[in-house]
Amino acid sequence: MKENAERKFIPVMLTPFKDDGRIDFDGLTMLTEFYMQAGAKGLFANCQSSETFHLSDEEKLQIVKHTIKVAGGKVPVVAVGNFGTTIAAQAGFVRNIFDTGVKAVIIITSLIAGENESNEVFDGRVFELFDLTGEIPLGFYECPEPYKRLLSAEQLEKFVATGRIIYHKDTCLDIEMVKEKLKVTSGIDTFGLYDAYAVNAVASLKAGAAGLSCIQGNFFPELIVWLCNHFDNINATGNVNKAQQFLTDNMEVIHYAYPVVAKYYLQKRGLNISTFSRTSTEAFTSAVKDKVDRLYDEYHLLSEALAISSIS
Repeated sequence: MKENAERKFIPVMLTPFKDDGRIDFDGLTMLTEFYMQAGAKGLFANCQSSETFHLSDEEKLQIVKHTIKVAGGKVPVVAVGNFGTTIAAQAGFVRNIFDTGVKAVIIITSLIAGENESNEVFDGRVFELFDLTGEIPLGFYECPEPYKRLLSAEQLEKFVATGRIIYHKDTCLDIEMVKEKLKVTSGIDTFGLYDAYAVNAVASLKAGAAGLSCIQGNFFPELIVWLCNHFDNINATGNVNKAQQFLTDNMEVIHYAYPVVAKYYLQKRGLNISTFSRTSTEAFTSAVKDKVDRLYDEYHLLSEALAISSIS
């Protein structure tokens, strides 16, 4: 990626549900508009934050189609698509997701090969998937579920060189590994690496990441957009450091009982969505609620200090 290129926030979208567990499409409309109003330059639908592993195939397609409809061409949408017990079956669902109108279909790495299978097996299946999906633009997501399978810089370089991979959501949590991946894919304008690890947000952006795609964007997307816009502004170094420290200090409260905590936080922000989640999480106790309430207050103070306007 070019050094002076725009850095982008691509939110990993939540799925709002009604209290009875059905998808809340009105809530999804509000949430999609919320991301875009905050400054998101794209949308990542049907991902782990969307609770994709707890959606039927039809629900996956409905969510992606609805998101694209609401986005209305203002920003591109990408979505996970490699579901199925065989590579041929995964290729079929990739085509189904692509037919909804997404810019690229994202591949969860841990669905390609088992935890004990080699990189050689993994690589072979990826190329098989490439062959079965024509020229469909693809991306990778090192999703922690069902297990986390990281790509090496060597693997990523090989896949990106085919021209098929335009997106990579990195979850390695290792800034040196991120730098290696960026080094071997530098100069390829069609490809972008987006870091999911907020602790390394500024470091990744400075290293040349295309942007950020972290769950913190489901609490305060304006802050993530602000970082993407100011990370290299020497006149804002102090505030950039404050923002990074805030993200680092609050990792635990943001991850605990996620995505319920994110939905509760968004309720506090005025979004009329339920905290219902199909994902099994830690209990959302009064103690957890108190921590999220403090996070809300602390972010309000930070946003005032950084002159970040919060959307309503």
